[in-house]
Amino acid sequence: METKLEDNLRGKAGSRRIEINAAGRVMRELDRDPGTPGTDLQLTTDWRLQNYAQARLAGESAAAVVMDVETGDLLAMASAPSFDANKFVRGISSTDYRELTENTYRPLANKTVQGLYPPGSTFKMMTGLAALKAGVIGPEETVWCPGHLQLGRRRFHCWKRGGHGHTNYDKAIVQSCDVYFYEAAKRLGIDPLADMCREFGLGQRFDLPMSAVAEGIVPSTKWKAQVRGETWRPGDTLNASIGQGYVLASPLQLAVMTSRLATGRKIMPRLVKSVNGVETPIVDQGSVNVPTSIMEATRRAMYRVCNSSRGTARRSRIAVEEIAMAGKTGTSQVRNISAAERAAGVFRNEDLPWNRRDHGLFVAYAPHDKPKYAVCVVVEHGGGGSSAAAPPARDILLYALYGGLPPLDAYPADQRERIRTMQEEMVLRPPPDPGPSRSRA
Repeated sequence: METKLEDNLRGKAGSRRIEINAAGRVMRELDRDPGTPGTDLQLTTDWRLQNYAQARLAGESAAAVVMDVETGDLLAMASAPSFDANKFVRGISSTDYRELTENTYRPLANKTVQGLYPPGSTFKMMTGLAALKAGVIGPEETVWCPGHLQLGRRRFHCWKRGGHGHTNYDKAIVQSCDVYFYEAAKRLGIDPLADMCREFGLGQRFDLPMSAVAEGIVPSTKWKAQVRGETWRPGDTLNASIGQGYVLASPLQLAVMTSRLATGRKIMPRLVKSVNGVETPIVDQGSVNVPTSIMEATRRAMYRVCNSSRGTARRSRIAVEEIAMAGKTGTSQVRNISAAERAAGVFRNEDLPWNRRDHGLFVAYAPHDKPKYAVCVVVEHGGGGSSAAAPPARDILLYALYGGLPPLDAYPADQRERIRTMQEEMVLRPPPDPGPSRSRA
């Protein structure tokens, strides 16, 4: 980020032209150019929250983004593992540089904006909103899930082998039924789904002063024809409906999506809070083009993901009802599961090499009834979103809500001793406090 803002931060050096005598003594000043001082920039980042998020992701290849849903302010953008930038100041040794470039966890990449991942089930709200808005399926209409959907000669499987039975929209979100969204997307088609994605900030490169901000991919019939020179197929639509296939999103984009789900407003992310004391404008592009009733049904379902007995993120709920969160788990495959493997029994993530395990994702906002903050956490090859990404996302969200380490009673009772131990063992090394009027990345 400093590279992007270098010209503004550095300013321009001045000059002075003088007349001297033969002895080198200054006789007079001929002219002076005082130069231009550097710009004073204040970031939106809360360095304490940033530091906590970085510590909470320690040991993982992961990313976390926390966003103020009212202003769009990016309060934390943690990419793990990090690295010591001081090594580059006077020239990094070849040994140190090789350690960074050959590290499979890719510490040099800022995964918050450069990392692109299949969003998995965190994407299902997009499919649901698009299908409900188009009227191809009703909010209470049920789809029968026997564990798969047959399309031609191919079966598209649900994550739950035995199926979810009769499933409506609420149940499909809460229990993350794949077959419901296969059916909804089959009726809808890919192009209306792509339009809904763009409404919520997916497939968009946000104008932030950071390097290599990724655009992601929101596929459509036109996109496939232009980029791949191929015709869109019905199976592509089914894959996209559950955030797989060609769909790719960054943690930043998923945080923006979640902020818009929470508020119904097309708020834009903001990283520079003020320039020379003058606040940069908050960009709000109006409301999302989705009926209020459909948005409310989606929020209720996301609340139940975290707080109902069958919700996929119940283990990571916030125990204080006043600040309870709403969210969605996601698990995205990075490999194909063959028919032979499925028949013999799919390998568990822990039995696979690290780089073939699923990515774990989680998006959430809180409090669910008066949203203040949205969070997205992606843990590369972490396995299930409920086990790998939801716990750190919940902890980071709690830190934002309390403005520091949350009290133990914010956690379910059976987790408090473990949380206490974790908090005691976390290494929080805050940078020098820049004072109450400054923020640091």
